Amino acid sequence: MSQKELKEAFISNLNGTSLLEISAGLSLPPLCLLCRGLLLILYYLHHGKPLSSRKYSLLLDFLLLVSPLLFSCTVLSPVLFLIPFILTAFCAGIFSKIYSWRKREGRASFGQIVKEFQQARLDPGCIPAITVFRVYVNVLTSISILAVDFPQYPRRYAKAETYGTGVMDLGVGAFIFGNALVCPEVRQRPHTAQPKFSSLGRQVFSVWPLISLGVGRLLSVKSIEYHEHTSEYGVHWNFFFTLALLLLSTTSLKTFILHGSDGRDSRLGFLDANREGLLSLFGYLAIYLASVQVGLWLLQPRSSVRSWLGALRGLALALVALWVLLQLCQACTEPVSRRMANLSFCTWVLAHCLLLLAFFLLTDLALVFTKLLVKGASVPCCWELVQPPEGREKHGVEARHRLSQPCLISAINKNQLLFFLLANVMTGAVNILIDTIHSRAAFTLCILHLYMFLNCLIMYILHGRN
Repeated sequence: MSQKELKEAFISNLNGTSLLEISAGLSLPPLCLLCRGLLLILYYLHHGKPLSSRKYSLLLDFLLLVSPLLFSCTVLSPVLFLIPFILTAFCAGIFSKIYSWRKREGRASFGQIVKEFQQARLDPGCIPAITVFRVYVNVLTSISILAVDFPQYPRRYAKAETYGTGVMDLGVGAFIFGNALVCPEVRQRPHTAQPKFSSLGRQVFSVWPLISLGVGRLLSVKSIEYHEHTSEYGVHWNFFFTLALLLLSTTSLKTFILHGSDGRDSRLGFLDANREGLLSLFGYLAIYLASVQVGLWLLQPRSSVRSWLGALRGLALALVALWVLLQLCQACTEPVSRRMANLSFCTWVLAHCLLLLAFFLLTDLALVFTKLLVKGASVPCCWELVQPPEGREKHGVEARHRLSQPCLISAINKNQLLFFLLANVMTGAVNILIDTIHSRAAFTLCILHLYMFLNCLIMYILHGRN
């Protein structure tokens, strides 16, 4: 077999992993975020000022927010279920150190802090969990698209061939979910009535970067004969086209999508050659529309911790309902299939996306509680307390400190499409230059860390220059 055929075979005919393992993996980003936030509060506690060094901030963010994910999806994947417990114990240790300092200072009791926490007012114009969710989906996707070509990345995490729940299958739907949370329908921008064709032209113009990237990827992959998994989207289709153009049941369409005609040849017709990409659009549209409703619900006016605790209860109920629906769908109809984007797939994507979003909301509230223990402490990309009128002058000074605090999450959020594009280009370059399939663990980890650090550094520099 040629190198191209070897790499295509390496990512083909896979069956995914368990829902429990994916849930365990999704707990890691919020725990990493919590760990980083607690360490920044502890730093403020000891030095009386926030960490302002751009160099050390980038290193801290990369080591705490990105590096653990690289290890957990490669060499530490056999003990993945232990990692959340280790991170939780580490966070608990930092919190106990912060709380013991407060007790030595003779501050308010724990009960008083809990009461103050429930009554605390939060900035109603900002929901950091949405930003963090979108950034982490981008980061996890960028890690996976290169890591999947190395043997240390478990095959069960890669995209399933027909049925199954791979980590990378979830990433496809999570991208749609994250984009829908901040779409114009959610932000409810005022619009005036315009002619239909004028509106259509404006919409086409708004997605020209994605269409250009889709065409660019198609031409580059075909021209250099880069390895590709045609059962993902088809011969000519790719995920950029799916993003730009945004539910099948047990009909003859299912057989057509999964198996098509005997062999796949673009001469048999554009629809047959790209059947997965084209016909799964209906399922992705369903995910998009459901995600818009989630976004509208999240943006309902809530300004207190108590109201957000109520929102978390609502999310928990929605999660239970979706998990029950998922089990019914798989038992009564068919298993999860990304290629068809069937009802089971849509339900699964929504359930796990809501779970990750709930984890991030819980992390934010935990950091708000900790900041009440240490007055004046701040954490980038986290909820800030709304100060009473008498404390607003001091709050303005603290706000300026927060604005000057460098943050990797803000840097990636500023240029998310560029971050994803750079990840794709660098992935292609690594695969052309390196025999990834036969790489040893130490070499794999070095390449993955260098790849992610370069991408993060570029975003960080761009963000620093606005």
